[in-house]
Amino acid sequence: MSTDMDKHSSEVDKIPQKRMKTYGVIGVCGVVGNLVARVLMDHGHQVICTDIHSSDNCPFLYTLNGYNTQICLNEHPESFFKSSDYIIPPPSLKRSSKLFQKIEDSPAQLMEVDDLILEISPNKPVICITGTNGKTTTTTLLKHFCYNAGFKPTEHGFMTLQGNVDYIPPLQCRLDGDVAVVETGTEGNKGDLKFILDRCHPSCGLITNINPDHLNHNQDFMHYRLIKGELLEELRGRTVVVNGDDPAVWGLVSNKNYDGKLVSFGVDHLPQGKSKKECCCGREIDLNETISGVGYYHCECGLKRPIPNYLATNVEGNSFILETDNTKIEMEMSITGLHNVYNALGAIATGHEILKIPLEDIKKYLKTFKGVPGRLEYIQKDKNMDLIVDYAHNPSGVETVLRELNKTYDKLAVVITISSESGETGDLDIIERTIDYADFIIPASYYSRLASEKFISSGKIILPPVEPEKFRDGTLGATAEQVIEGLKKGLRCDADALVCIGEAAVKYKENIKIFVNSEDINRFKR
Repeated sequence: MSTDMDKHSSEVDKIPQKRMKTYGVIGVCGVVGNLVARVLMDHGHQVICTDIHSSDNCPFLYTLNGYNTQICLNEHPESFFKSSDYIIPPPSLKRSSKLFQKIEDSPAQLMEVDDLILEISPNKPVICITGTNGKTTTTTLLKHFCYNAGFKPTEHGFMTLQGNVDYIPPLQCRLDGDVAVVETGTEGNKGDLKFILDRCHPSCGLITNINPDHLNHNQDFMHYRLIKGELLEELRGRTVVVNGDDPAVWGLVSNKNYDGKLVSFGVDHLPQGKSKKECCCGREIDLNETISGVGYYHCECGLKRPIPNYLATNVEGNSFILETDNTKIEMEMSITGLHNVYNALGAIATGHEILKIPLEDIKKYLKTFKGVPGRLEYIQKDKNMDLIVDYAHNPSGVETVLRELNKTYDKLAVVITISSESGETGDLDIIERTIDYADFIIPASYYSRLASEKFISSGKIILPPVEPEKFRDGTLGATAEQVIEGLKKGLRCDADALVCIGEAAVKYKENIKIFVNSEDINRFKR
């Protein structure tokens, strides 16, 4: 016996159902194509992917595990063009190419990555973190707070990629999650950061510090500082968390008359050195440094260090007292260094102000944070010599790391694998600052070797037997072989610790581990 409901259901079944549109993504083995595919699937769309590379040459294929998508490798089959309603090519694909012509000749509609970004909004709080040093640690720590507090932060998922420039942050913040905490970097060009921010729609931002970097192509520090200041322009009327101990950051805030909610952090600590830093007014400020480029300052123009909203006092080892307007609470870290106190303050202020995580909970989460691989990472602890790698790749970063290690070790050997993004000036500055804190210096990269020749008279430079060949410009200044050659020299030094610094040191740390664990290692030790 049929009912009216049965008749209604039967009639509904006869109505043609709207077919789900299929998005075809070209270049899924590339970073942007990979992220585009995942963003679409995270938002419930049907996706098919293609790439001319084989699975052996598709380094991020693992990120698609668990997704229901058809992946065509080694070719772009005809079925891909026939099955797609929209086709999204990588931004790098030239319009004059045969493949682009094939997309235009297909029945599918061309969709650019920016079209996708306009169509799909982040639909969640977006926190953009920028600065010269400390971005990765601060970002990772804030995400650690999120996970422990029950929030799911978006993750780009690329295990060997920092992923802080171009389309990566905008696409990352559109992946599945409750909050997006994205590291946003630059290549040192005006508009770099604005490109990212315009597409991320941040609700909050954090500036860790601004120290000289990317000063190539005849650019100066003022130019670089204004690039970082693009975050303040984007966040007018919203919230920004800043390092008030940095005159470059505080000068930007003051100079731009920022009109949103401003939250500052800083450290009450005895100065560890003196330097000068250019003020936004053009004068050079005397800076009593707590860490490199950061500390106590007062310029004739009236710019002076503010009273921080989040202040670390009584810093002893890995613990400090956090003071806010109405709270004093003891904090303890599992990571070391005054620079990490600054990183922790930025993450604490953002987690409490934006995500409303109670400070008592943050206290528990901070203690369980184990740090970021490649940041003061111990490869080996030995009675004769500890072996450490660190990603430091600009003058202030190198100085901060070596200054911290000087507190622990009497004699320090340093292998430099860096090619400075500020060119010759940066390479020379790195060697000069290393001389102040190291007892033995081994320049392993082509550009560090070139710069070190001007400091031979220091008596601290130890040259590898073979002059390193020019590898390439950029922070990855050395090959794996060059890193190991530098390591061999460093292991022969009469030092308590050997630190390999630079992107290459971190990239090739597995090569370093294999070498130091080999049976022949003892012949290099004293």
